[in-house]
Amino acid sequence: MLLAKPAYTEARLADNTKADKVCHIKGDNPLIWPLLSLLQASNKSWKVHHLAAELQKKGLMQDLDSHPEKALFKRNFLLMNALFNLQSILLPNSYLQVKSMEIQIFRILPNDLSQQLSSDDALRDYYLDWHNYDTCPNVIQEMLASFWSRYEDYIGANPANMHPSHALRVFELDNNASDKDISKQWRRLALKWHPDREGGDPIKFKQVCEAWQTLRRNL
Repeated sequence: MLLAKPAYTEARLADNTKADKVCHIKGDNPLIWPLLSLLQASNKSWKVHHLAAELQKKGLMQDLDSHPEKALFKRNFLLMNALFNLQSILLPNSYLQVKSMEIQIFRILPNDLSQQLSSDDALRDYYLDWHNYDTCPNVIQEMLASFWSRYEDYIGANPANMHPSHALRVFELDNNASDKDISKQWRRLALKWHPDREGGDPIKFKQVCEAWQTLRRNL
C-alpha cells in the first residue's frame, strides 16, 4: 500500500497539470461566428445536427475522430460550446435559446430570462469546460487553429500580413493592453462588425479577425 501512494500522487499531479493546461486554451471557439451567421439569417429554430450539416457544407468542420461515436460527441461538444459562448456574447441585447432541438435567437428577452438561464447552468458549465472534450490540450489547440484557418479562408482574411502594432490599433488599444483587454475587445468588435448583424461591415469584420489571429498568438 505504501508503495502505491507515490504513484497515485504522481498521477494526480499529472492530471492537475493537464487540467491547468486545458483551462488556459487560447482564443475563442471559431465556430461562434459562422453559427451567428446561420442563426441571424433565419427566423426558424435549428437542431444541432442541422447546424453541423450546414457548417460541413461550408467546409468549416472536419472529421474529429476515427471512431464514429467519438466524432459525433466531439462535433456536438464543439457546437454546444460555441452556442453557449454566443449566448453570453449576445446578452443583454438579444437572447439565444440553446436547446439541442430548438436553437434560435430572440430579439426580445423572455420575461423569465433568469429562470431560463439558470435552468441550463449545469449544461452550460459542462460544455464550456474543455476538460470534457476528452483530448489533450495540444490537440484542442491544433484543432481550433485548424478551424480558424478554415474560417479565415472562408471570409478571405489574411492575418499573416498584419503587424502586432497594427493589430492593436485595429482593436483601438495601446501597447499596455492586457490579455483580458484584448480578449474582451475582440468579442466586442467581432460582434459589432459581424456582417450578419444590423450595422455590420464585412470588411471591418475581416480586419478584426485578422487582428485577433495576430494578437491571440501572444496571449
